[in-house]
Amino acid sequence: MKMASEGSNADWMGTLPPSLSALPLANLAIPGSHDSFSYWVDEKSPVGPDQATAIKRLAKISLVKKIMKKWSVTQNLTFKEQLEGGIRYFDLRVSSKPGEVGQEIYFIHGLFGITVWDGLMEINTFLTHHPKEVIFLDFNHFYAMDKNHHVYLVSRIQEVFGSRLCTKECVEDVTLQSLWGKQQQVLIFYHHPLYEEYPILWPGNKMPAPWANTTNVHKLLQFLETTLGEREKYGTFHVSQAILTPRVKTIARNLIRGLKNTLVHRNLPFILNWVKSQKPGIMGVNIITSDFVELVDFAATVISLNKLLLEDHKS
Repeated sequence: MKMASEGSNADWMGTLPPSLSALPLANLAIPGSHDSFSYWVDEKSPVGPDQATAIKRLAKISLVKKIMKKWSVTQNLTFKEQLEGGIRYFDLRVSSKPGEVGQEIYFIHGLFGITVWDGLMEINTFLTHHPKEVIFLDFNHFYAMDKNHHVYLVSRIQEVFGSRLCTKECVEDVTLQSLWGKQQQVLIFYHHPLYEEYPILWPGNKMPAPWANTTNVHKLLQFLETTLGEREKYGTFHVSQAILTPRVKTIARNLIRGLKNTLVHRNLPFILNWVKSQKPGIMGVNIITSDFVELVDFAATVISLNKLLLEDHKS
């Protein structure tokens, strides 16, 4: 299933009116995806180092891996399809493959996904064809990675994106117009001390993403409201994670149904209604992430919130 009004969302940033493309990106409403790369996970590879020892033992049974897949996959769309649908923020967890020779880094969520190199190349191809679109890549979890792995990963990021990478600056200075002027399209957030050594790595604390860690949609929405109210007025972006997190007993009771059928389907209408009631701007929503972004017109709903800023500007 493709995202509704897909074509019109592929260039949504480039078609914003000048009054909005001049605003700090931290004040715009931007759609993102949770565990963005998890549309494909490898059932044949070993279980990832992000999992507990007990799970690793259990996963030697092939059925267990099939069940893990149902709970590891949080997106159906590839990077390209997400980008075409309007998604501009990507939540990335990465790992080396223990026992594998070399420095190769993979996306991970319980099971290993595609290589980071392949994912970044796919994203870069989209950016080549859409020069006014800007993306946020949030590398927020690292597993089984030493300093050499990190240096290798950053060199790959630089190799793929080159001059498209936006160097660290004051958050309030980052507008679409300023980035277009420099032909920069990619902001990398790196939740590891190595960010200090590279001008193109933004510290993780510039992209706070409070996590509700609940299966209850009403608790989630209350949490989103509370954390928005506590948002820093200046100096950071902000992620509202509109996601529900399964507990062990949730998975145990619904082994075969998986995440999408157990938690996501029935709660997405509540989440979407919350999104529709929001407003971007200082102390308002900025980046909003969701699971299975194509199940409802999530991206278009988030993007449409920017019209409210236009009304403010007119008045």
